[in-house]
Order: sequence, then structure tokens, then C-alpha cells
Amino acid sequence: MSAARLRAVAEELLEASTLCAISTVSPGGRSHVNTAYFAWAPDLRIVWFSEPRARHSRNLRANPSAAVAVYDSGQTWGKPDRGIQLFGSARVTEEDSVYADRFPDYQGFETYRAYELVPNRVKLFDERALGAATFVSARVARDGKLTWEHTEVYG
Repeated sequence: MSAARLRAVAEELLEASTLCAISTVSPGGRSHVNTAYFAWAPDLRIVWFSEPRARHSRNLRANPSAAVAVYDSGQTWGKPDRGIQLFGSARVTEEDSVYADRFPDYQGFETYRAYELVPNRVKLFDERALGAATFVSARVARDGKLTWEHTEVYG
């Protein structure tokens, strides 16, 4: 699959929802998930806001490993499904312009901080574009360019 096609599918999937699920790892190795509104940058960084005292924010200070899942929650079981998973490292950032671009009413948050996931890998699932039960994994370069890694077909 071409890099341009992978990129087009990834962008469509990121635009499918304004909510994401963020997975972090606690200092004790336990998983934690949180839902947040997000925006994405051309290099595929995912930006969200969170209270620094929240469990997932504390987890990221101790271990930056994180994953984000984006999907349209209005999908119907048995119909073509789609979603994207991004894996990498997350950190606090001062960059909130992509968030402001996606959410025009955003005026800044007094106590919340911006966080960003810098992905190094993505997993794409779009049955309309990629085929039934097909997952495509790709590496993410620093500039957001995708390089096909492998395809898994289930079913």
C-alpha cells in the first residue's frame, strides 16, 4: 500500500471523531484509560488537555508510553467498521494551535495543560477502504510520513 494511500486513510480516520481514548501505564504497571477531546497535527501528533493531577497525567510523568484510539462511536455492529490506533510517547506541550484550529470556541484552560502523543506506530482499521477484518500497521516518521509495516486479516 502506498504511503499516500496510508496517509489519506489515517487522516480520514482522525477526522471521524473529536473524542479519543488515551491509554497510559501506572508506575505499578497497571493500565489506565481516559477519554478526551483531541486535535491532530500534520505530523500526526495528537493533542488533548488534561488536569495535571488526573491519574493519566500523573502516569505520563512517570512513564511516557501511551496509546490513543480514535473511532466513531456511532458505528453499527455488523456494518463496515473503522478506527485508528496510535502508539508512542506522550508529554506536556505548550503547543495548542492545532487544538484551537479544531475547536474554534477554545479560549485556553486555566488549570489544564496541553499534552501531545508523538506516535511512532499506527494501526489502521477501515473496512470500506482496506477490506473486511483488515488491520494495516505502519511506522510514523518524525514528519508524519507513514511507511507500511504489515497487514493482518482476521476472519
